Amino acid sequence: MKTTLFIVALALLSVVSDAQTDPIADSLAVKDTTRLPMADSTGIPIGQKVELHTPGYNIYGDLLDDDPVYNRRYPVWVPATRVVFTNVVNWAVVRYLFKYDWARISPATWKKNLKGPWVWDNDRFSINFLGHPHTGNYYFNTARSNGYNFWQSFPFAVGGSLVWELFGEKDPPSKNDIINTPVSGVFLGEVLYRISSTILDDRTRGGNRVFRELLAGIINPPRAFNRLTQGKMFRVVSKEVYQKEPLNITMSAGVHKVNTNNQFGTGATNAIFNLQFDYGDPFEIRRRKPFDVFRFRFESRYGDEKKLIDNVMGYGILWGKNIIKGKHGILSGIFQHYDYWNNRIFEIGTLGFGPGLISRINIGRSSNLYSSIHLALVPLAGNSTRFGPDTSDFRAYNFGGGFEGRLEETLHLTKWVSLGFNAYYYWIRTYDGLPGTSIIGILKPRVIFKLFKNTSVGMEHHIYYNDRLVKTTTDLHLVRTEQKLFLQVYLEDQKRRGRYN
Repeated sequence: MKTTLFIVALALLSVVSDAQTDPIADSLAVKDTTRLPMADSTGIPIGQKVELHTPGYNIYGDLLDDDPVYNRRYPVWVPATRVVFTNVVNWAVVRYLFKYDWARISPATWKKNLKGPWVWDNDRFSINFLGHPHTGNYYFNTARSNGYNFWQSFPFAVGGSLVWELFGEKDPPSKNDIINTPVSGVFLGEVLYRISSTILDDRTRGGNRVFRELLAGIINPPRAFNRLTQGKMFRVVSKEVYQKEPLNITMSAGVHKVNTNNQFGTGATNAIFNLQFDYGDPFEIRRRKPFDVFRFRFESRYGDEKKLIDNVMGYGILWGKNIIKGKHGILSGIFQHYDYWNNRIFEIGTLGFGPGLISRINIGRSSNLYSSIHLALVPLAGNSTRFGPDTSDFRAYNFGGGFEGRLEETLHLTKWVSLGFNAYYYWIRTYDGLPGTSIIGILKPRVIFKLFKNTSVGMEHHIYYNDRLVKTTTDLHLVRTEQKLFLQVYLEDQKRRGRYN
């Protein structure tokens, strides 16, 4: 009963913090029911020229940042209270609904955790490298949608994770969680914040508005909760108030062959669905904020292994500079990376930071070569120690660190054919687990043929290498091959001036 009353009181405190509407934004809201004719996300009529160097706007006429008048920053205690509320709700669910023993906390467990020591935990791989980043995203977006920028929101992700580790579980606080939850949570959180901003449009009404709010809320629940309590979900304004960048979406579905004895075309068949987001124009000359350019990919698979998540990965720029030579384009900078792979011969999750280069070289009138090259330090990684992914309730993987490399090349030959080659490399030295080093390589050549408009058909061949150099046992070399045959739909942002990848 006391717990229930505490949760209710915290929820009321969180809501009351937004009871007073922003007088400035409220005074600027559209009160009449007149529909404003809009041609793009800034309301600029079709055909009207946009000044390329207009302060505050990109070359497509969209805001370079959220409008601070309509997205004011709330006092620190508002997002802090909501982060605590998020932890309390999560704890109540696992304690009283799922009845997990580790959620039986008390002042005695708090005292023990405050004294330490911190440990490497034994949670399942997917919990540590998928579940915890998802939780960190909630902490981050609680602050982000209260008017805080990328860097200002990061401490709330750290604080939320710290409070959970010390007070949300009776188990000792986890070293890996206090790193992975906020750092990978910030990556996922900013990606989801930018995508939800692309969907939201506070000028719309009726069914269009309801659809946008629902979709953005599914993608970013903390932001939806804040919008509801702040009154943003129902306000109507006369102009765009959120930063928007070109967003290209690639969707593909098909079949996936996992080869038997690495023989081409043999083995079990799985159904696959892939989704990739390419956000921002990397070749627009401008100052960059974190994640003004990012790529995020999700690959799912269902079949013999019944594993829904095959691969989640992406990168986002933290700092960058553009270099243009003729009609070519180059963006160099420092990027944040998040990688998760799960297949029969290994399971790996990494977070990384390092330099990268994105370039486009035009070849003739209708062909170009798009390149993305990255090298990153990996302060934290997890990699499996046995054949196949971790499916038990006990830890079957190491914690470690090292570095990773990424090469993504796409050659567009006219508008009808594209050839691609992706390569990924991971070198991980063990911190905790079986002493040694794990080296993982992934090669993915592909060919895609355009059928009509934005629809194509393609084939991709995968080669996975995993060398486990363990000091206490015999070295292990594993190889696996796969093929994917897929139908692809490319949804290019209408404001984009041509394909850039």
